Amino acid sequence: MTTTHCDFKGYSGRRVHLGVTGSVAAFKALSLLRQLVASGASVGVTLTAAAQRFVTPLSFEALGADPVYTDMFSPEAANFAHLAPSQTADVLAIVPATADILARLSCGLAGDLLACQALAFEGTMVVAPAMNPRLWKAAATQANWQTLLARGVVGVTPECGEMACGESGRGRLAGEEAIFTAILKALTPQDMAGRKVLVSLGPTREYFDAARFWSNPSTGRMGACLAMAAWLRGASVTVISGPVSWWFPEDVTVVPVVTASQMHDACLAVWPDCDMAVMTAAVADFAPVPHPGGGKFKKAAAGKELTLVFSPTHDILAAMGQKKRPGQRLVGFCAETEHLLENAKGKLTRKNCDLIVANPIGRSDAGFAALDNEAVVLAADGRTEHWASAPKTEMAWKIWDSTNRF
Repeated sequence: MTTTHCDFKGYSGRRVHLGVTGSVAAFKALSLLRQLVASGASVGVTLTAAAQRFVTPLSFEALGADPVYTDMFSPEAANFAHLAPSQTADVLAIVPATADILARLSCGLAGDLLACQALAFEGTMVVAPAMNPRLWKAAATQANWQTLLARGVVGVTPECGEMACGESGRGRLAGEEAIFTAILKALTPQDMAGRKVLVSLGPTREYFDAARFWSNPSTGRMGACLAMAAWLRGASVTVISGPVSWWFPEDVTVVPVVTASQMHDACLAVWPDCDMAVMTAAVADFAPVPHPGGGKFKKAAAGKELTLVFSPTHDILAAMGQKKRPGQRLVGFCAETEHLLENAKGKLTRKNCDLIVANPIGRSDAGFAALDNEAVVLAADGRTEHWASAPKTEMAWKIWDSTNRF
């Protein structure tokens, strides 16, 4: 998985037990294990006999899994291994889950070690099925799946696609980011549950003609990290996204826009129903007056020089600040090459924000496109904090914390 907006750390002290069953997708559990370990969580693994035909216990041990169980009656399982996850793990994740294990879980069977561990487990269970489309759509499988969901199992529905057998349909193991973030959410305190959050992200494009536009180098990474952090903590999230592409869970509402005008209308439509908004989008302050006719402007028509006329775009943050009702919290961003603190103070007041996050740009280690960011954070009550350079995922987490503190 390369989607850095999902790479949250800070899960030290949390434990996941990973169950792997006999699917050709079993090898994908190795990459998932690597991601979980990188998050700081500790991970134990149970491989069914069928899973061991596809992947080996040593592979999981080499990537940091401890312990790795294989059989109900093996020496390493002698000390009540069938109860170990229920005693030590916060989440039991079965990835991939075959039709057979779904049936066992649904009926409460305990004929092998993993099924027994699952039956005894009282915490959150995450299940990601993978199987042939015919097996997935079978009435028995669907009944078993619905039974598990009704019991509170977190289900990560398989995707449509081409299968190892050559058939196409629903049954392919869900993407790693969907499974990984479902597990992280199960590990995360839901302290933002019940809150409706708006995040704007990315650049806007202001077109001069059919082929050319005025824009900036924003990638939307900071906003994507903020949206994911809020989702992990239980918020209902709406993303107003400029023309960038980031993966989000299915229950995150994404409204794609291109121009500043479109972003203005989308944000103002959503804002009245939100509790909080963090406006990270790098909105163009000016837009070129479009070339008449709407086609492509020809170089020859300009002669030696081309003069463009620009007009101001909507000030989205100010408009939202004017319409902010009591109880709503509005967070703005301020990107500057110099006089960071002074410019941030002015923006905080003019835009009627509760918080301004000011970060430097024009450097490779912060701001646009960087993996990390540093910031000066100003609150409406006068408090100021200086945050040292940190991954944008960590910065996002701190911003949501700050909306409660300031």
